[in-house]
Amino acid sequence: MRDGYVKICAATPEVRVGDVDFNIASCEKVVREAVSRGAKVVALTELCVTSYSVDDLLRQPYLLDAAEHGLATFAANTAELDCIVMLGIPVALSGNLYNCSAVVCHGKLLGLVPKRNIPTYHEFYEGRHFLAGPLEVSSVDFAGFKGVPFGAAQLFRCETMPSLVLGTEICEDLWVPNPPSIELALNGATLICNISASNDIVAKADYRRDLVVGQSARIICAYTYSSAGMGESTDEIVFGAHNLIAENGALLAESGPFGSGFAISEVDVAMMRTERLQMSSYITSATPEEGGYHESAFELSVDETFLTRPIDPHPFVPDDDLERDQRCEHILDIQTFGLASRIKHIGCKKVLVGISGGLDSTLALLVSARAFDRLGLDRAGIIAVTMPGFGTSNRTMDNALKLAECLGCTTRTISIADAVLQHFKDIGHDPEVHDTTYENAQARERTQVLLDLANQEGGFVVGTGDLSELALGWCTFGGDSLSNYGVNAGVPKTLLEHLVLHEALIARDRLPIAEASEPAYDEELYSVLKDIIDTPVTPELLPAKVDGEFSQKTEEIIGPYELHDFFLYHMLRCGHRPRKVFRLACIAFEGTYEPSEILHWMRTFYSRFFSQAFKRNAMPDGPKVGTVGLSPRGDLRMASDGTARLWMDEVDAIEV
Repeated sequence: MRDGYVKICAATPEVRVGDVDFNIASCEKVVREAVSRGAKVVALTELCVTSYSVDDLLRQPYLLDAAEHGLATFAANTAELDCIVMLGIPVALSGNLYNCSAVVCHGKLLGLVPKRNIPTYHEFYEGRHFLAGPLEVSSVDFAGFKGVPFGAAQLFRCETMPSLVLGTEICEDLWVPNPPSIELALNGATLICNISASNDIVAKADYRRDLVVGQSARIICAYTYSSAGMGESTDEIVFGAHNLIAENGALLAESGPFGSGFAISEVDVAMMRTERLQMSSYITSATPEEGGYHESAFELSVDETFLTRPIDPHPFVPDDDLERDQRCEHILDIQTFGLASRIKHIGCKKVLVGISGGLDSTLALLVSARAFDRLGLDRAGIIAVTMPGFGTSNRTMDNALKLAECLGCTTRTISIADAVLQHFKDIGHDPEVHDTTYENAQARERTQVLLDLANQEGGFVVGTGDLSELALGWCTFGGDSLSNYGVNAGVPKTLLEHLVLHEALIARDRLPIAEASEPAYDEELYSVLKDIIDTPVTPELLPAKVDGEFSQKTEEIIGPYELHDFFLYHMLRCGHRPRKVFRLACIAFEGTYEPSEILHWMRTFYSRFFSQAFKRNAMPDGPKVGTVGLSPRGDLRMASDGTARLWMDEVDAIEV
């Protein structure tokens, strides 16, 4: 239980119909297994103390008394376990019978939460035995415990981790139009535990999974669902122990149906709180009491939580090939539609793209081609301008021109060398001094050429800078940071390569089946795109080395983009503090980077993210394509003179 992570378990104990002693022993066994694997929260199943399918035996006071005694036994036998448990039990109060979730921690019965929605249709006959539980909370004596809160409006807050607030609902409660979990979440619950007896029929598992995952997203919550299984009566229906753990729209763990009945993972309750803070439409009660919700406190030890949930080193890039292809096509559609709409609004038929033979300008040119096709415009109106300078290599120059030719664009080659040398003379700068002035003068000259050509041609400049460069400020203010519309502004560097590869594969797949006597058009496009992908990322602002090697490789200067994209995602999208980001990065990149390397580039990231904010605050228009955006008019309104001190202090305090 550190950094907001809590290991939870959705478990199905084996039961025998009406055999309370066996069922209590089975529940204890399952809970001990879960705790041995690090679980702090364990959700068992609906009516597991008696079994769900006990039916009319629920009318036997002897069984109900045995269940009450069994709960007392369970609480006593698990008192030393450092966990909180929810298990199902029938509760008789004042002549009425309720289907309840009993919440037990360290030998205490913290509350009894009754089921609100009682199904009496198709194969379910709960209305024959149970009443819908009241929302209001009262105090009852049960299982030897005095003053136990009883009612649906209950929350359970962990005093040692205040962001862990539990709510519980029972089976059918989730399947109705207005589940109790909605109000539980709006009153502060960050984890909902549903104890259930959901039978299995054809296609129900898929629907159940979608329901759980969708509800976790809707209420921005972690949600665990544990369902009855082995030992329940199979007279008419079968229970498959389909257990699920979801978090804000993502499925973290699943067992079954007809599997082990044991799903375990870690949920990030701290991130749920951060996510809610970011959504102004997520309006919660200031305190649970304002919503009429009773809150009970419990304590769990705050120890290390070993993470088993997957930590994706490339959070912007889907692992699955099909999903990645779909993501790439969708992003290209967003970029294309945005640019096409801007072209149509302005009423021009020409755009200018500065091409370097690198990934960024390649993607901008590909998007421009798509936009012109969408508008029915001649691609000759795309003016691809290559502007060789002091560090331009033959490889990148050739690739830039080949790409423009393959796409049917108009090409212009304008050397900036003489103009920059004249500028150096004008400002009194020694051309042999390869400093920031030497580099930025080239970037600004290229931008001036593009903007002036745009005026001359009656078009506008399509920007090439990407999300990762904007985050780090790896662009020249007044140079490549400027354009009339930046189509790549929402695309992180780690995803950009896949977008270009996606277009390359489309080109390859369009090749004719029969062999042609001459290379096909699309084969040439595929070849040049592949070589661009294989070219190291470089600004090419310094002269090449004697052996032809690039003298500048961006990732050797500012660090690996895969690390920076990871930092960016977990800082902005998840709201994680540096210590937590570092912990996750060490897990995600184990075997790839040493912790000392990760920490080194973290310092670079936080330092540049804050110090370069002024460049983002002057960035041109451009489409947002994912959950992380940096536009000062959209996602990130951040002062240019904000300080990184708080973040850097924590980075500096990290020991490796």
